[in-house]
Amino acid sequence: MDITKGPMEVGPTCHYMMGGIRVDAETAKSSVPGLFAAGEAAAGLHGANRLGGNSLSDLLVFGHRAGLAAAEHAKAIQATPINSGQVEEAGREIVAPFERKDGESPYTIHRDLQETMQNLVGIFRNQEDLTRALEELEKLKKRAERLSVEGSRLFNPGWHLAQDLQSMLTVSEAVTRSALARQESRGAHSRIDYPSLDPVWGTKNNVIVREGRAMALRQAPVPEIPSDLKQLLADEK
Repeated sequence: MDITKGPMEVGPTCHYMMGGIRVDAETAKSSVPGLFAAGEAAAGLHGANRLGGNSLSDLLVFGHRAGLAAAEHAKAIQATPINSGQVEEAGREIVAPFERKDGESPYTIHRDLQETMQNLVGIFRNQEDLTRALEELEKLKKRAERLSVEGSRLFNPGWHLAQDLQSMLTVSEAVTRSALARQESRGAHSRIDYPSLDPVWGTKNNVIVREGRAMALRQAPVPEIPSDLKQLLADEK
């Protein structure tokens, strides 16, 4: 195709998050026992924005640390009894979409979730859109409780999406709540109604926690830079 003979549409897109699971820098250990995270799933490496090309080094360095720490953790833990009731309950939840004949397709909810996040929590944000996004996400969460899938359990992408939607909705809500709370523009976060940098927000991070079945947002102080890294930064100057 000769692109010189016709217009070519070019538009911005969202492809990376600076947030993620909060982990220890040396071990990639999270606050959940036995859960380690590295790469794009983890938070803290990139700050307010991301330098191009960082992903591979991120995975190599922190993936290595996570693997070593997870192996040491596996050696040290003691065997715990399996709760058969919890296993059975989880099994029932996973296959429930097959048994529900009057539910909604996961594909329609996925499509509406994409449109909500793209239109209301996109590159440029404001309070009105973010508030509306939270309302729409609540509706989507209700709809997702009545998912229905067809076919068998073998290579069934609709069934897989039905499981993935729960995580997608959780991440979407976390991003929206954090964006609404951060009343400034910093790095990749742009608020039309708060276009300036606020130095107060440079001292704290948004932290999402679970309280019962609900999501809660808190702020935590940004940890002080270790003395050895401070020295490296000073030497660079």
